[in-house]
This record gives sequence, structure tokens and C-alpha cells, in this order.
Amino acid sequence: MDLIHESLLKVKAFVFDVDGVMTDGSVIATEDGHFLRNFNIKDGYALQHAVKMGYPIAIISGGNSLGVIKRFQGLGITDVYVGQQHKEAAFMEFLGKHNLKAEEILYMGDDMPDYELMQKVGVASCPNDAALDIQQISAYISPKNGGHGCVRDILEKTLKLQKKWWSEHTHVW
Repeated sequence: MDLIHESLLKVKAFVFDVDGVMTDGSVIATEDGHFLRNFNIKDGYALQHAVKMGYPIAIISGGNSLGVIKRFQGLGITDVYVGQQHKEAAFMEFLGKHNLKAEEILYMGDDMPDYELMQKVGVASCPNDAALDIQQISAYISPKNGGHGCVRDILEKTLKLQKKWWSEHTHVW
């Protein structure tokens, strides 16, 4: 078994950035100043399935959008942190709330605001189109771009290795 597979077996929780990971990084600005994002439905399926399988998941984003909060709460994710200019405080709160250690976390980010936390976690990962500096510190680079299934890719890979992908919840949304 290679090193990444061994690392994924130790993952107990997941942390994800939003823009550039859950989305392709593009936003639509409405006339009233709101930003609209496009999310991949396969990422959503994998996220809600991981929640049902007992994995704590945190969303930590620098953006501040009620739509983002509602999207992830609708998938059963309760730890949604938006408007985080510095992500460390939210990360530490998440660890404390779930009695986790940084080395038990898989973090997927795509750009420089994720860099410091990615260096602290057990598994740093990123989409295929992440910034070069992020790719260089990632143990796993998904073959999928941000917003095009990279979250599904890493969740499915991890849950399959841990034998938690197939269950009575697998065929239910």
C-alpha cells in the first residue's frame, strides 16, 4: 500500500474550502450585490453520504454567503464557517468541538488562504487546478478540477479505503 493510502486510512474528519474547491472559482454578481456559485451535485452526494457515515465535516470559506450556508446545511453539514479572513480560528473550533487532532484531518484547499492549515493536517489535498504553491504541499492532487468532482473524488477514495462507502445509506440521498 502506498503512502497516500496509508494516510487516508487515518482520516477521521474533512475540511473543505468553497471557492475553487466546491466551485470552479467563478461567481456571478447580481445587481443587488450577492454572489451566486455553481456547485457539483456529485460532490453534494458524497458530502451528505460522508455525514451519514459519521464523519465530521467543516466548510471554511473566506466568502460570506447565506446561499453557501444553506447549501451545506442542506447536506447535513453543521460546521459551516463563512467570512473567515484567517481560517485558523474556525479550524481550531472545529477540532475542539469534535475532539479531533490536526493529523486526523483531510483538508482540501486550492489557494494561498489554505496554505498554512494545509501544512498542519494529516492529509493536504487539492483540485487539479489549484495554485502551484498548494499543489506542491499536497499529498493528494485530485485528477478533477475545482467544482468538477474533486470533492467526490477524495471522499469516495477515502471512504472506500475505510470500507465505509457501501452501506445502507449508499443508495439514498
